[in-house]
Amino acid sequence: MVRAGASQRKIMLLALLPFVIWVSAFELVPIGRMLMMSFQDSDGQGFTLGHYVKGLSGPIYVQALTNSLRIALLSSVIAIFVALFCAYAITRYTTRMRDTLLMLTNMIGNFAGVPLAFAFMILMGNNGVFTIIAREFGFDSFGAFDLYSELGLTLIYVYFQVPLAVMLLYPAYYGIREEWREAAAVLGASAYRFWRHIGIPMLLPSIVGTFGMLFANALGAYATAYALTGSIYNLLSVRISALVSGDIFPNFELGSALAVILAAIMLSAILLNEWMSRLSRRRGL
Repeated sequence: MVRAGASQRKIMLLALLPFVIWVSAFELVPIGRMLMMSFQDSDGQGFTLGHYVKGLSGPIYVQALTNSLRIALLSSVIAIFVALFCAYAITRYTTRMRDTLLMLTNMIGNFAGVPLAFAFMILMGNNGVFTIIAREFGFDSFGAFDLYSELGLTLIYVYFQVPLAVMLLYPAYYGIREEWREAAAVLGASAYRFWRHIGIPMLLPSIVGTFGMLFANALGAYATAYALTGSIYNLLSVRISALVSGDIFPNFELGSALAVILAAIMLSAILLNEWMSRLSRRRGL
């Protein structure tokens, strides 16, 4: 019996080997190489912290980091606010309607990158469909809207952030038991007081955890922003790409240092999500 168990474990470990090789080749090795390059000087020989100093003090890189953090923060806050109401509304429908709405939400969430940027250009660009219609009917304020600005980027980020937030927040509402609502109503509590003292506190770990995921998702977004603005608007992900492949004289070491800084911020947001998820599970959500 013991031999059979040991043999089975060996077979399972052997079956896991391709996955380990895959993760090592495409995750661990590139990350290790990136960390090594971020501490190398321009000759690739000596050790230096100069790339991190330049990445955290150079005006163009500080601006890129600030712009990325601002758009990620703003789009995440807006997405959380919208998703709170949308996710709750979905729970009020029948099972068949819920499944349909969740399927559509999942499809919308996967519509991102270059196709999403192109769709917004067609609809809301300088000569987009909505822009031309607005001009024809005299809505000059809409015609003055610049899709290729920070406001336009934020709008697009919100578009693909809301479906993700809905999918993450939707299960949390089922942690609020119907008995709690009934007990609160029997005791004379209004709907506002129920959500203020019971509903929102119970949802708070899920809200904060979801915010961490949204923040990391927006911070690492590249394809949509680059397809829309190119290098016109300074973002950290776009700046890293320019240092690695876009410039005439690439600077892999500095690009690696900026990538490590970006990864550290994203990892912090993901760890926050994990911590809040554990807290949520302890509370029964």
